Formats: sequence, C-alpha cells, structure tokens
Amino acid sequence: MIVTLSETAAILSSAQRIVITAHQNPDGDAIGSSLGLMHILRSLGKEASVLLDDDIPAIFSVLPGYDIIGRPDEEKPVEADLLVVLDTATDRTGCTMKAVHAAHLLNIDHHQTNDGSAEYSYIAATRAATAEIIYDLMQELPVTLNKEMAMCIYTGLATDSGFFRFSNTTSHTMRAAADLLDHGVEPNVISEALEQKPYQTIRDIGEAIERAELFADGHAAGIFLDLETTARMKSTESFIGMIRVIEGVDIAVVLKTKEEGICRVSMRSKGLDVSAIAVQFGGGGHTRAAGCTLAMPFEDAKRTICEAISKAIRAYHCQGEK
Repeated sequence: MIVTLSETAAILSSAQRIVITAHQNPDGDAIGSSLGLMHILRSLGKEASVLLDDDIPAIFSVLPGYDIIGRPDEEKPVEADLLVVLDTATDRTGCTMKAVHAAHLLNIDHHQTNDGSAEYSYIAATRAATAEIIYDLMQELPVTLNKEMAMCIYTGLATDSGFFRFSNTTSHTMRAAADLLDHGVEPNVISEALEQKPYQTIRDIGEAIERAELFADGHAAGIFLDLETTARMKSTESFIGMIRVIEGVDIAVVLKTKEEGICRVSMRSKGLDVSAIAVQFGGGGHTRAAGCTLAMPFEDAKRTICEAISKAIRAYHCQGEK
C-alpha cells in the first residue's frame, strides 16, 4: 500500500522495536540513510537497530553508529514491531526478511522501479537519495536534528548525488545539505574518509582499467570480473566511475562474480534509461544508475548483459535519428 510522508511518520511513531535494513552491497545512501534513521528513532526513545546482510566498507567508519551495524542471522531471528527497508525493494535485502520477524513492513525508497508492493511503501523518485527522504521525514517527527543524524544523512545525500554533480541534484537537495552543514556536518571529513583507498585498491583499479573493454561500436564500456578476480580484489566500488567518463561511451557497466553462478551488475549512463535494462533481469534503479543480479555462469552473464546493453543503445540511436 502506498502511503504519504505523514503516514510514514505515523507508522514509525506507532512502533517501539524497529529494525532497519537496506540492500546488499550497501553504498553511501543505504548506510547513511539507515544510520540516520536509527539515530532519529533512538532520539524518540525507540529501540532501533540496523541489520545489513553484507560487508560494510571500512571507509564508512567515519559515521556515528557504524560499529554497531549488525548482520542478520536466520538461525537467531529478531522479533520487531516494524521492519523498515530503505533504498531498495524488499527482494534485495539478502536474508534479512527471513531473519527478522516483524509485525509490519515499511519500505522507503527513491528508485523509480520500486513497485510499492510492500505492506506500506513510501516512494519518492524525485529525491536524489533515500537519505533526502529521511531528511524530509524528520520534518514530520518531533525530532531535534543533531550532528550524529546530520553526518549520516549528509553522507547518503552526497554520495547518491555524486557530491551534488549528478542530474538528480535539485534545489531541495542543496537546501537540505545546507541545513545539515548548519547542524555540524564537516563535509571535508566525510569526503576525505570516503576517498581513502588502500594501496591494494589502487593496484586493483589499475588492473581493472587494463581489463576495460569497449563494445556496441564504442558506445559502451565494461569491466568484467570472474570469481577468482573478484575474490582477490579489495574493492570494486570506484571502477564504474573510471570508465563512465570515456569519450563516446553512453553506458558503463561493471560485472563482478560474487559466487559461482551469481554475478552482480552495475550500470551508469549519460542519458539512456539503464533501469529498463536492469528490470529485464529482476533488478532496478534510476534512469542513469541501475543494477541487477544474474544467476548464471560468468561467461553467460557477460554475454547476456552486453547483448542487452547493445540492443538498448541501438534502439536509442535509431530513435535519435528519426
């Protein structure tokens, strides 16, 4: 059921034991919005915790509450009044849905591909980040914004807007960021923390760039990592940004093999709707940033996503020629 922002606030207010989760392979928005909401709810006297079914990158240790993020355990289920799923539809949270026994389910997201099928869903596709929705939600609650909340929300806002460079950045985004700065956010501390990379990661970036391939007549660029390569690389988070800037490239894609027969795909575009590609494979996202998981061997996954991207690019250019 689709609910309004004020109804979302009422649902949160009516619950006491609340578990917050987000998508696997969590990014700055998933982590920042989750921790930001946790701090908000705790300030209201709620028993709020964050469970994420994946490793949490150490660069986010700058955020208050990073050290108490938990992992869901199906063998030790958690009882809650409310499970809140942030920054994704409910099917991308790993084992969290099974590990949390909650009386009610609330989904808060900004992805246009979210179908709003959860028990309660608040979807705001015009917001640059789910963290921006959490900022809006705070205005509906009897909360006094503090530095802990502001640091987390700002991180989600900044990372999902490309530090306010992407086309999803609006005047509302900037006003929210300014207010967060007024409440103690140190943007240099956050950006410097997120820019930190281990020496091995720099070496991995070099190897990844060497592996970069052009396809679709040079209109697409990809980095494709098999299981062995993915396993030994420290982090793959920055790879897609490295190839997205190649001249003439409409779509950048990174495919990494998380386990045998399971490949995760991330796509970025300069105009094409990559969410339409992701939806074909059960994924989702935004017009210019989307992803999916392909349950197939590496070579099959690579061929499948390259064919889908090439087809989308051909259609896009044919349409432009009319």
